[in-house]
This record gives sequence, structure tokens and C-alpha cells, in this order.
Amino acid sequence: MIWLPLLSSLLLGSVKGLDLDTTSQDSVCDAATLIVDGIMDYYEGIRYGGTVGMFQPPYYWWLAGEVFGGLIDTWYFCENDTYETIIYDALLAQIGQDKDYMPSNQTATEGNDDQAFWGLAALEAAERNFTNPSGEYKDVSWMGLAQAVYNTMWSRWDTTNCGGGLRWQIFTWNTGYDYKNSVSNAGLFNIAARIARYTSNDTYADTAKTIYDWLRDVNFIYLNGNGYQVYDGAKIGTDNCSTLSKAEWTYNYGILIGGCAYMYNYTEDQSWLTEVGRFYEGISATFLNNSIIYERQCQESGTCNNDQRSFKSVFSRMLGATAKLVPEYHDKIMDIITASAKGAAESCSGGSDGHTCGMNWAYGGWDGWYGLGEQISALEVMQNLLIDKHDAPYSYYGGRRTNGTSSSRGGGSSNIDNEAGTSADDESLNANSMRIKSKDRVAAGIITGIVLAIVIALTVWMLV
Repeated sequence: MIWLPLLSSLLLGSVKGLDLDTTSQDSVCDAATLIVDGIMDYYEGIRYGGTVGMFQPPYYWWLAGEVFGGLIDTWYFCENDTYETIIYDALLAQIGQDKDYMPSNQTATEGNDDQAFWGLAALEAAERNFTNPSGEYKDVSWMGLAQAVYNTMWSRWDTTNCGGGLRWQIFTWNTGYDYKNSVSNAGLFNIAARIARYTSNDTYADTAKTIYDWLRDVNFIYLNGNGYQVYDGAKIGTDNCSTLSKAEWTYNYGILIGGCAYMYNYTEDQSWLTEVGRFYEGISATFLNNSIIYERQCQESGTCNNDQRSFKSVFSRMLGATAKLVPEYHDKIMDIITASAKGAAESCSGGSDGHTCGMNWAYGGWDGWYGLGEQISALEVMQNLLIDKHDAPYSYYGGRRTNGTSSSRGGGSSNIDNEAGTSADDESLNANSMRIKSKDRVAAGIITGIVLAIVIALTVWMLV
């Protein structure tokens, strides 16, 4: 049975994709410009009445964090400041009252993985020397925001169940509070590893190792032969996370191999190089179709939802970072990126603009799928062709260390704030209960009174 998007593409006929020369920065950036224009079609922040930092429904808040992380790389790789102000405003509009990416418009439903993706965006800003906050935000730094995310997430580390780990959800009333998942924990691992490298502070590296060891201990990361399999997670239940949900997603593998790459680059410990290799083997065995990246769990069946259709974006970003930070795997990973970028460019041949991107990069053209996830995934795999033409992610003191001491200044200009996020209220930190402020109690009392009055009036009317 041909699923509808594929059928529509067949009816439209074959259309030539983007003209991409994988060796040319100008060619890659020309393609990126067209794709980013398509991304902006979904952005609410520049529309009348739209929320700055948010994309239109049905795209969730976390995905905005993922998209802006990718757009920072476009700004950096292509030296294109067209959307610099939009990115800057979005990253700051969503930081929340406590400056930890727990904004009031999200805190009732925000999960640990959601917060992590905005933390990853802040890290991208710090490591790429994106325009530093100023004016009313002069006391904020990109690295400080990432550290605030780290501090609030690490405060939720739960040793009572399953011997450690973050729950998927922050708040008790949300479905998934009893579930510990790979992406939340992988996100914190990646954040900790990158802060360690940026700050040359081993405290963060120790945290990263604690998280990573736990992921292996509970078999969320499972060694199968020479390569890793990464499972989605497990419910706490009565068996302490022993019954695994074995769905496998590109973004889990990507965030984890990226974290291991940062740890290897920072520590020069060969054990982290071994871990990079095991993830590479797992990726090669799981997510390549004719050498091209695909989302195996749902792509062939045409069942990928809006979230899942974006997972290849951060996956591609982390593959690029790994190729840059771990020379031993540079060529192998760049082969994947190059083949996938060619396929992605061919997929970007749909829609009324002629360069709307699809999901299946091995199809040879547009497959009829379209959306924010397809656009950002194609963008990220293409722009990571440019890693060799640019510096590695910046750090404050330097990347690799020599004899255990910090090397020369690493070019990063974003200030370090180890205490960021630690003064936040319990709602942002432990967040097991929602603190109701005085004005909220008053408002709740007024609403309750109004509702009660209406009920009494209706009752009297019915009796009369």
C-alpha cells in the first residue's frame, strides 16, 4: 500500500532537487538559505500576535530549541546574519523568570528532555561565539544559561528508583513521570560533557561519567557485538527499570556519540574513544540505508510523527561535532554525512517553492512529506559538510588539555557562571509540586467564587 505523501509525490512527478556541490561552501550555503526560508514559514515569532521563540502548532516548544540550535550553526558556518536577530530574540525570550529555560508558558507540561534541548541550543551559542546578550540581558550569558539547565536538571537526579537517572517528566501529574528515558539522560550527559570542555572544570566531567555509567548499568545503552544499541527507556514500575522499551531513535545515538566525543576531546582518555567507536558501529548497523541516514523505527512504515521527523537534525549536528572533535573517526563519519547530504538535497525538490524538503533521503527526490522536521533535518546534514572549513566548537580555556592542565584560551567569549540556576525556586529545581504564588491564589479564589455563583444561580433557576 502506498502511503499518501508518497502517492502525492508520484502524481507530481520527478523534480530536480537542490543543486548541491558537497565540497563548496557557497553551494552548501546557497542551499541552506533556501531551506531556512522554508523554516521561517513555520515561525510564529515574526507574526502578528505570535510568541517569540515558538513555531506554529502542532510543533512543540522543545522542537523550537532544536531548530534554533541548528540555525546558530547556519549563522556560523555560512556567516549569514539574515536571521541573527530572530535567533537572538528567541533564545532570550524563552529563558523564563529564573533564567533556566523553564518559562511560565511551559512549566506545567515541560519535561526534562524539553529543557535539555534549549540547553543544547545555549551551548551551541556559546561554542560558536554567537552574539552575546546585552542591554536588559547584560547579566546573562549563553554558557550561564546552559549551566542553569545543567544545575536544575542535575538537581532532579533520582537515586530512589532504578539506582539513578532522570525521569522523563518533571511534574508528577504529567504522563511519563514514572518513565526514565534515554533522551533526558543523554541530554544531561551531553550538556555536562560540553560544559566540562568549555570550562575545563572536572566536576562536570565527573557528572557526565556518572550519568553515562548509569545509562549502561540499566542497559539503556546495550553492547551488542562491537556496537551499541540505545533503547528508549523503561518504566520505574516494580522491576526497577528492567523492562525496556526497545524503540531506537537517531537522536539518542547522536546525543550520546556527541557527548562521548566531547569527553574524549577534553580528557584524551582512550576509553571515550572506544565508546565513540561502539556508537559508530551501532549507527552503521541501525540507521543507514544505502549509506544514507534514515529513521528506521518509523520511516519505512510512514508512521513518524511530527517530533520523530525532526530527530535526524540533532543527530546530524552531533555527527558533525564528532567528526571534528575525534579525528580517528573523521573520514568514516564524513562519508555518512556526504551521502546523506546528497540525498537530502535531492529530497528538497517539493512544494510550491520547488525546494521543500522530504523525509526519505534515499528516495531520489521529494517523497511528499513536508514540515518543520524535514526542513531542519535537511539543513543540519547539509551544513555539517562544512566542519572542515571552520574551527572546532570554541571553549573558554582551550579544547584538549596537556598534562592535566588547561591549554591556551580557546576563543570562547561567553562567560562562565557555575552558580546559574541554583537560586531558582523549588518549582524549577525539584519541581515535584507546583508552588502557588499569592497572586495565583487570589486569582484562583476569584475564579472559584465566580463558578460557585453560577452554579447557585442555575440551581435557583431550575427550582423556580
